[in-house]
Amino acid sequence: MYSPATRTGAGFVRLWRQVDAKDQVLGRLATLIAHNLMGKHKPIFDPRIDVGDYVVVTNARHVQVTGKKEDQKTYYSHSQYPGALKATPYKQLMDQNPTMILRKAVSGMLPKNKLRDRRLERLHIFPDEEHPYHGNLYKDYTRIPVTQDQPEPQPPTQPSQSNQS
Repeated sequence: MYSPATRTGAGFVRLWRQVDAKDQVLGRLATLIAHNLMGKHKPIFDPRIDVGDYVVVTNARHVQVTGKKEDQKTYYSHSQYPGALKATPYKQLMDQNPTMILRKAVSGMLPKNKLRDRRLERLHIFPDEEHPYHGNLYKDYTRIPVTQDQPEPQPPTQPSQSNQS
């Protein structure tokens, strides 16, 4: 009897992954986190089904940005009342709430659909190394993999000479 992998219990196992954000670039880190929250690394990935993992991010206070973003980037929020636009510079938000910067970056990289809030609930961000999820962790990403291991190219093979009679 045929049973797709998504209908089995093993298909919905959610793992806990830890990411160390110390000295990581904000955008690249947010991409890795969003990828794990969606479950795109799993062979049973389906955009309609939420199969992603839990992600615990530590050292969010030490995340880096490139270029002049530290001085120029501004976060905006509006309450929908006239004149209620609030602008918060990156440095000020980093001092007040460093976890919010990473949460906003990851939120912007997730699809804008009904699953977005559920995926963001599985994201746990901490400004320093301390967190209460040590017993749950499965995989620890201390460094973001820059490239995937690629097999070395093989030289082309010559067709074998067969007896043509």
